[in-house]
Amino acid sequence: MSSSDDIAVSTSSAKYHDAEKVLTHTSAVGTTTRPQYETQEDAELAEMGYVPEMKRNFSVWALLGVGFGLTNSWFGISASLVTSISSGGPLMIVYGILIIASVSSFIGITLSELVSAYPNSGGQYYWTLVLAPKKYNRFWAYMCGALAWAGSVFSSTSTSLSIAQVIVGMHALRAGPDFVVRKWMIFVTFQLVNFIAFLFNCYAKVLPAIARSALYVSLVSYFVISITVLACSSGKYQSAHFVFVEFNNQTGWSSSAIAFITGLINPNWCFSCLDCATHMAEEAYEPERKIPIAIMGTVAIGFLTSFTYVIAMFFSLQNFEDILTSNTGVPIIDIYYQSVKNVGGTLFLITMFLLTAWGCTISGQTWMARLCWSFSRDNGLPGSHLWSKINPTLGVPFNAHAMSCTWVAICGCLYMASTTGYNSLVVGTITFLLLSYSIPVVFLLLKGRNNIKHGPFWLGKLGLVANIVTLAWTVFACVFFSFPFALPVEVNNMNYISVIMVGFCVYLVFYWYVRGRKTFRERSASANEILEDKE
Repeated sequence: MSSSDDIAVSTSSAKYHDAEKVLTHTSAVGTTTRPQYETQEDAELAEMGYVPEMKRNFSVWALLGVGFGLTNSWFGISASLVTSISSGGPLMIVYGILIIASVSSFIGITLSELVSAYPNSGGQYYWTLVLAPKKYNRFWAYMCGALAWAGSVFSSTSTSLSIAQVIVGMHALRAGPDFVVRKWMIFVTFQLVNFIAFLFNCYAKVLPAIARSALYVSLVSYFVISITVLACSSGKYQSAHFVFVEFNNQTGWSSSAIAFITGLINPNWCFSCLDCATHMAEEAYEPERKIPIAIMGTVAIGFLTSFTYVIAMFFSLQNFEDILTSNTGVPIIDIYYQSVKNVGGTLFLITMFLLTAWGCTISGQTWMARLCWSFSRDNGLPGSHLWSKINPTLGVPFNAHAMSCTWVAICGCLYMASTTGYNSLVVGTITFLLLSYSIPVVFLLLKGRNNIKHGPFWLGKLGLVANIVTLAWTVFACVFFSFPFALPVEVNNMNYISVIMVGFCVYLVFYWYVRGRKTFRERSASANEILEDKE
């Protein structure tokens, strides 16, 4: 074909070109036809090699609702209190929040800079495609995407289990101290929670409203619960020494430092999943500006609510030993009960708590489905041709959503296998996601921060510090959060995250060499590269 000929853009994949939307362009090489899209955001997405398939109906408040609705730090502290209350007591959690919120601020800056530069629903795995050397970018993007999706599955599993524990704990409170909570009760309730949350994510039009509602419900519940508990405990508050100074180590670890560090799992879980909003990049206008606001807003609101909430709860705590031995198995229920001193009032507060929890679970599944769908667009998962489809009627990646929730149901079986299975899921959420954040950061630093395009959110030297802190914390967490939760170590209380992580990574490498390297594709072609398919 000569340079003066008309050039028609075409491709074998519908993902690269919408034949109904073309733009005629005349240049030195002749006349070309290129995809034309209604918005600048869609045009930029096409430059990345993807055809826009999702409706952009998420405002900055809806993005913040999804981000904070999932992270929901004050809820997370309450739900996972059982994992760390014995690792130092109130002191560990109060100071743990200060530590983790500081670290999370740097992680938030890192993610915000990257999504501002490269807004794409693939998030961290897409950034890896762009930043890693051409020779290695497909492999590392594949590893990154798989870790991120697995982390989202662990997150949704642990959140649904938290709700199940609270629901069964409510029944135990009503039934009295003689009621014995059985594992199967929590497991069955967990499966119901997972299924109900699945239904809420099946229709795209309602999701922005649900996300905004999750934010408002969480904040209202936080205020009502905190004020009620403080008011009912008036005149019977714990001392400041108990909350801020007294260290209560019941883990069996002789080292208080190790007990404290392993206890950080609880506050770290409450600030995990900060990448959530990044995977909504193709459902919002100006994602390069709005998503950083959602990420940093999530950290800020999370810190303010969780820090003040735990101080209110621990000053209102009447008997520390009772919450460790209660038949509910959920410490926060007993803290509420010790404060209001009647079952009806406690159930009311727990109901508000559960409304917040539902928002968290629904947001988690929204995030998980987007991760699965975006990764499948590049054939990152077995059966990707199914998971990469958007249901035209529902407007959501229904197949990816259904498959992901099925894996949540399967992972819930880990709870039946071990008394600390829930703890392992919490740790899996933290470590898998941190690893997925760190992979693109490594390649960003190797490439040079000044050698990439900068988005509207770019903090220069502070961003470099944030990158280094993100990598350092990933190493720290992967090492110390793999320690046993308590001593002596037995089969039923072992921390199985090391086995899970190694086994999963071995599978990923095996799958890559058997099939993944043949099917996983880089979809970062620019419009100019697409023109190579000219006829």
